[in-house]
Amino acid sequence: MNDSQNAPITLEVSLGDRSYPIHIGPGLLGDPRWLAPYLAGRQVMVVTNETVAPLYLERLTQGLDADLEVSTLVLPDGEATKTLASVERIWDALLAAGFNRRCTLVALGGGVIGDMVGFAAACYQRGVAFVQVPTTLLAQVDSSVGGKTGVNHPRGKNMIGAFWQPQAVLVDTDTLVTLPPRELSAGLAEVIKYGLIRDADFLAWLEAQMVALRGLDAAALTQAIERSCALKAEIVAEDETEQGVRALLNLGHTFGHAIEAHQGYGSWLHGEAVGAGMLMAAELSRRLGWLSDAEVARTRVIIEAAGLPLAAPASMGVEDFLAIMRLDKKNLDSRLRLILLRTLGEACIHDATPPETLAALIEAFPRR
Repeated sequence: MNDSQNAPITLEVSLGDRSYPIHIGPGLLGDPRWLAPYLAGRQVMVVTNETVAPLYLERLTQGLDADLEVSTLVLPDGEATKTLASVERIWDALLAAGFNRRCTLVALGGGVIGDMVGFAAACYQRGVAFVQVPTTLLAQVDSSVGGKTGVNHPRGKNMIGAFWQPQAVLVDTDTLVTLPPRELSAGLAEVIKYGLIRDADFLAWLEAQMVALRGLDAAALTQAIERSCALKAEIVAEDETEQGVRALLNLGHTFGHAIEAHQGYGSWLHGEAVGAGMLMAAELSRRLGWLSDAEVARTRVIIEAAGLPLAAPASMGVEDFLAIMRLDKKNLDSRLRLILLRTLGEACIHDATPPETLAALIEAFPRR
């Protein structure tokens, strides 16, 4: 690393012999030095989607050594494509190209591509290498880090998958200049989540910097990505397979996943559903006597400032939420486990919410 202003930042996800770096900075896609060290062999398949391919696929592949055997696969875009059928297309392409156990998959895109490519890598010939190259803010701060891979099922989000860690995560911050405002807001939901669950100072910083972040200020975005990834790496190192503290990363997700599943994947962006879900979790925390009215109001203000929804879908009733929430992966022994807030900056796992309190919260929450 050099000392110039634009030198990439490197963090580490500490998992023993499966540890890996997160490189964060501008221009990583056009510089082969950042990808080459993490290729397991000569065979490389870059998987992306129809939105990202015209923007970044050529830039990434042109930087690879001529000696490599490089294939590309361009899949349709959108959460609705996050299915086993799409993963089968990846496996079909690998087999058709004769790729062996020393191949490397490169996931170039947002969270959908990253999750599917990681799952394909976990299963192909019982596990091959892959590298995450996330191009959306949500993927850069959350889904690309930690090894959660998988696909959706019509009855629940991310219900089919595996833990499979990448060789590296390459976060090229230049890719955010092409991110639509709605996608940027969706990513900010996951950034806000880190402040709410673990870092009150970071939350206060986000409140002060939200205009800059939504304005694509490079320095503010880099700082937000670095802190989010550092918090995610810290939690994953403590609890890789979500047996305890890692579940805190799901603040708002139990409510949010219910919205996504009920509305049809892709109708609401994941971050939009999480934004509304975090506000529902905050309101429930207030009803349980933990958060004050002022803390809930502060949560609402920052979610609104990020451009995220403050209401649930008008078509969803109490039972619509509960039926899907009962399938949540965090539940144990038929007990609904929710991630709630003791205070801003401190989350907890709670499995003793009175059913009538939860139902009342869902009933009273605004609809749009």
